[in-house]
Amino acid sequence: MKTIQKLFLSCTICAFTFSCAIVRPGEVGIKQKLGKIKSDHLEQGAYAFNPFTTTIKKIPTRTVEAYNELNVPTKEGLTVESEISLLYHVKPEAARDVYTKYGMNYQEVIVETNFRSVARHICGLYYAKELFAVDRKKIEKEIYDELAAGITDKGFVLDAVLLKSIIMPPQIFQAVENKLKSEQESLQMEYVISKQKKEAERMQIEAEAIKNYNKTVSESLSEMMVKWNSVQVLKGLVTSPNSKVIITDGKSPMILSDK
Repeated sequence: MKTIQKLFLSCTICAFTFSCAIVRPGEVGIKQKLGKIKSDHLEQGAYAFNPFTTTIKKIPTRTVEAYNELNVPTKEGLTVESEISLLYHVKPEAARDVYTKYGMNYQEVIVETNFRSVARHICGLYYAKELFAVDRKKIEKEIYDELAAGITDKGFVLDAVLLKSIIMPPQIFQAVENKLKSEQESLQMEYVISKQKKEAERMQIEAEAIKNYNKTVSESLSEMMVKWNSVQVLKGLVTSPNSKVIITDGKSPMILSDK
């Protein structure tokens, strides 16, 4: 008799345990009885139910991550590897519709399917070197905008798109690197040529200035000034104590020392 009582008590405890569900913070519950959804959604708390006729499905409404490693096409027809994370959550008020339309596998059915399609479309607008060198925030925003437009009305909120890495095959990476290096060398050469042209222009301007200066000085010297300077030079020679012989062309004045 005691064995039967213990067995009955155990069955009662098990039945009670399996007939109670707890909806925790960050999730909502969907109560389904005999295949029919009985309420909009259950907020956090404890709920009793008949385990033989009713089930309670729990749908997270907190932000979750969908991590994807994708092979995405480029504008020139190449394929590169990418690592992209998607952060999203289910709207609590839309949980019933999400479960009804897409089931518990809604992430794969709707979110990731749309995400992979959008990511490939956006990356296909860029050349491989642009994916490698362009500002990642720009690509993230383009993916975010297009994906949000596709899943927001289905009961999801897109929190962020994070482009973690772009990995190209070694030969493509080397080709892109060589091309970028060539472009940098070309830009450097253009800079050097531009600098040399400016230096040549500077030297030409300087030579022209010197030429104009000499011309101005030449034109400003009169015949009288030249003769006067000649007299001053001869005077200095005559009055010096050194022996000297002064030869003139007959036009310049001669000054003889009486010493």
